[in-house]
Amino acid sequence: MDTRVPEIKTVEAPEGVEGAGFFATSLEKVVGMARANSLWPLPFATSCCGIEFMATMGSHYDISRFGSERPSFSPRQADLLMVMGTIAKKMAPIVKQVYEQMAEPRWVLAMGACACSGGIFDSYSVLQGIDRIIPVDVYVPGCPPRPEQVIDGLMRVQDLARNESIRRRNAPEYQALLESYNIK
Repeated sequence: MDTRVPEIKTVEAPEGVEGAGFFATSLEKVVGMARANSLWPLPFATSCCGIEFMATMGSHYDISRFGSERPSFSPRQADLLMVMGTIAKKMAPIVKQVYEQMAEPRWVLAMGACACSGGIFDSYSVLQGIDRIIPVDVYVPGCPPRPEQVIDGLMRVQDLARNESIRRRNAPEYQALLESYNIK
């Protein structure tokens, strides 16, 4: 039995000006810090990668120290779509619909070889990577990936959320990206 106490993660204050009794920084940095440390994942698990995600949610790996302890099973309340496992082509429209129902800002994490590239299932019925239907922000490879890899992927999403401009989602480049996936 492992008796080590897990390390407690502290949130660093954003860059700013400090003085006696005050702290000033930009709104963009505060919003980024809040977004990064309060991600609500929506797990879309279809196979064995879902079991690894369950292990990541357990007490040994403790994903809650990253502010993601509340998995949301409603797309309207989630901001991180975690697609795990094999996605059949018949399932692709549902994954896309779930993505479209999520409010901005939203991020996507593809977990496992099947979600990233179709895995070993090179057949007519399996989608060869979810990036064919929705934009993916972070790929976590493996078959299935270990919980440490999932946590690393979550930390990469946190970096994206922390450093993303508030106006990026309104940029013409982002709109063009959504249009290339036929997402309104």
